[in-house]
Amino acid sequence: MQKIRFLIFIGLLLITACRQQQSDTLHIAVAANMQFAMKELSKEFTHQTGIACDLIISSSGKLTAQIKEGAPFDVFVSADMKYPNELFTSGHTTKKPKIYAYGKLVMWSMIDDIKPSITILKSPQIKHIALANPKTAPYGAAAIEVLKKYDVYNDVKDKLVFGESISQTNQFIISKSAEIGFTSKSVVVSPEIKGEGNWVDVKETDYPAIAQGIVILKNDATKQTNATIFYDFLFSASAKKILENYGYLVKRQ
Repeated sequence: MQKIRFLIFIGLLLITACRQQQSDTLHIAVAANMQFAMKELSKEFTHQTGIACDLIISSSGKLTAQIKEGAPFDVFVSADMKYPNELFTSGHTTKKPKIYAYGKLVMWSMIDDIKPSITILKSPQIKHIALANPKTAPYGAAAIEVLKKYDVYNDVKDKLVFGESISQTNQFIISKSAEIGFTSKSVVVSPEIKGEGNWVDVKETDYPAIAQGIVILKNDATKQTNATIFYDFLFSASAKKILENYGYLVKRQ
């Protein structure tokens, strides 16, 4: 009987510990362009702190809508500053957003004989051009700016196919449903993709700087300490090195 009681006691301890671990897990809303970099960043963060992370990946616009509807996220890592500022203004964040990195836009194709360029977009060889929805995804908005700057938008607008996020846009390109597309540099240099297809940088002067921001959300006050630890980690030397490896520009002090 004493042994049974002891086993029950141990079982209750394990259940309590499991629940405690789950309750301590940070729920981080992540813009789709950051999904590969964030996997490595969260792994390093957990290694350093022991704090587990659950990543929820989508477009910045969709994540913002979910946060306003009460989604239980603790941190929002956005692809721009528009949506974090919007959440700050509406009272959903603990303080103003801060820029953690600047994103870079690239053109990418998985078809061997297609060498990405602005001029090739008008070619009959290109029937579909993939980009993220410019209404909700900053990289999609940047791509539209590029097309307009080179005065090819009206010529290619009927070829445009929009992904709900960079992730879906990438699938259009990878599956060759689109012969070419615009995406984040962090995707094509990631270990999962590196070496696949042909890609070129889009000149940074051809589109507005993609300043990406982070905010701590007010949803769960008990997690704000851990959320602050993650927030500070994203500006650490080790995190900046990871971001640079994924093609982002970061400010070094």
